[in-house]
Amino acid sequence: MLFEQGPIRPPSEAGSLLLRFTRNCPWNQCTFCPIYKGAPFSRRTLAEIKQDIDTVAEMMEKLQAVSESLGFGGKVNRQVLQAVMTSPDAHACLRHVALWACYGKGTVFIQDANSLVLSTDILVDALHYLKSSIPAARRITSYARSNTLARKSLEELRQIRIAGLDRIHIGLESGSDRVLQFIKKGVTAKQHIEAGQKVVQAGMTLSEYVMPGLGGKAWSREHAIETAAVLNAIDPHFIRLRSLRIPPNAPLHQDKLKGTFVPLHDDEVVAEIRLLIENLAGIHSTLTSDHIMNLLEEIGGKLPADKQAMLEVIDRYLALPEEEKLLFRLGRRGGAVRSLDDLQDPSLKKRLVQAGRDLMRQTQGDLEGIITELGDQYI
Repeated sequence: MLFEQGPIRPPSEAGSLLLRFTRNCPWNQCTFCPIYKGAPFSRRTLAEIKQDIDTVAEMMEKLQAVSESLGFGGKVNRQVLQAVMTSPDAHACLRHVALWACYGKGTVFIQDANSLVLSTDILVDALHYLKSSIPAARRITSYARSNTLARKSLEELRQIRIAGLDRIHIGLESGSDRVLQFIKKGVTAKQHIEAGQKVVQAGMTLSEYVMPGLGGKAWSREHAIETAAVLNAIDPHFIRLRSLRIPPNAPLHQDKLKGTFVPLHDDEVVAEIRLLIENLAGIHSTLTSDHIMNLLEEIGGKLPADKQAMLEVIDRYLALPEEEKLLFRLGRRGGAVRSLDDLQDPSLKKRLVQAGRDLMRQTQGDLEGIITELGDQYI
């Protein structure tokens, strides 16, 4: 499958052309991740990759032909996009390419978890072919695993960068070896550092994804401090927070049921994030909390300049009266609020108070359970 199927995304979410260099995730043992459990992993051949690229190139030619027929000189604009979207004969893949050609700004995302597991020669060939076949492709991004990157030489990564791979996303998750071992991540803190440093030295933009709450109650402090230490050693361009949620089909859910993993309360996760940020030093990363699974979306900024402002946002939340925290969490998990300032809206606050009362009656006082369910719906 070349593109993700399903409903057409709105322009704001349709930014990248999606390609696959591998099939599924090569490491499907992580205890918090249910996505690839049991899914076989394989490397796609260079011929398969090029065939998909050729398919996209053919679609681009079709779109340009539509544009020519409508008098727009080959440019894929809103009118051309509308013509494709309303055509009963247009395949879903063609619609995705049309969205990308109109709104994507040339970004390409190589899907699945570890495309750099392919040999350097194949990657370089595929990237060159992509850029020559689809000239509109200007920025190429991929996921990668630290243990894979650590095995690549710096020269190999530079070759891959020159061939066109601009950005890499790494699921750091934690810098604590005990946490990494517990979740069966298959990587060590040392490998995280080696991989991250190589990516930066090779000239690629690096995003490291951190998972607040992943240490549970037992290792929360260690998780925060040692993750900060790894990030300090790497100095990635971006640090992206993705707070832990545990769906029933995740292996970590069984540890939760057995009591071998005790999750943090929302407030404890916020305190852990504070400890993480407090221990970030000597780096120039941009930290973002731009995901619905994070309680405080407004934490964010450029280090070191915005560090104090980020801590102040956290302290503002932690200083709220307990009933205010509860209202904010209910509103955030229910999608009604995005920032602490939203609670200053009297009308919204009144609705949240009433919703809380109604839910308390309906659940015999289990409002925490409702908040957890609301948060889990975004997984």
